[in-house]
Amino acid sequence: MILVVTAAIAFELVRNSRASIAKFGFHFWTTRIWDPVSGEFGALPFLWGTLYSSILALLLAGPISIAIAVFLSELAPSRLRRPLVFLTELLAAIPSIVYGLWGVFVLVPLVRHFETSLPDSLRRLPFFSGPPVGVGMLSAVLILTIMVVPFSSAVAREVLRAVPAAQREAAYALGATRFEAIRAALFHGRTGIFGAVLLGFGRALGETMAVTMVIGNNPKLSLSLFAPQHTMAAVLANEFTEAADDLYLNALVEIGLVLFVVTLAVNALSRLLIWSLEKRARAMPAAVEPALPAVEVA
Repeated sequence: MILVVTAAIAFELVRNSRASIAKFGFHFWTTRIWDPVSGEFGALPFLWGTLYSSILALLLAGPISIAIAVFLSELAPSRLRRPLVFLTELLAAIPSIVYGLWGVFVLVPLVRHFETSLPDSLRRLPFFSGPPVGVGMLSAVLILTIMVVPFSSAVAREVLRAVPAAQREAAYALGATRFEAIRAALFHGRTGIFGAVLLGFGRALGETMAVTMVIGNNPKLSLSLFAPQHTMAAVLANEFTEAADDLYLNALVEIGLVLFVVTLAVNALSRLLIWSLEKRARAMPAAVEPALPAVEVA
């Protein structure tokens, strides 16, 4: 039934975006103009904003998620591990709209203060140009990072727990320090950890309400972290109910179709990576057991 529902969603998205696909073709994704009044639709600003914000959030959230996973699985005292795991998973369950409200009232003023305190030498760079309004790409990246970290760290922690104990014991037997043994565990579970980070990336790609409330919703291409921009999910949330004609509606549905395909592909790839690690972990004891008697004799 899940496969049937997924196929039905894809079918409806394709069927309801045929007019846009037939009229604009591939130019729909290379055009910068989005003007519903004149009937000109180009999705490049939304594609850029989605990828730009998600990739930056991934670069920030990836190392933080891995550090949290290592601490909870390898370093945290036993009396603190369970409460910290519970709190981390609780952050992943907070609704997106709550994050958005927190972003509007807390994060945006902090970002505005940061923007106004930057020296003029940095403000001349393309990444820091623009008015210091607080609402823009930087706020969206930060709130995406906060939302992605609990999800990715929880999956990465499970990946580290799946690493066979024989790997750590072998490292200690060779004289490795605790941190060298942790590094060996990270190396062994690198495929699954990468998959966990990709799962967070998939979450960031499809995030809607929190990003809509802090990104500024301006369909313009810019490298500036201070400039208000737009994402594919945000434009669907903002304009779907305002689509006055069939072409406008079809253009929005085509954006939804591409977002559906990209998110599905990213999540499928991450799941495949995690499954390959689990399969290798299950096969590891069978490969290690025959060598144990020889080790004991030695």
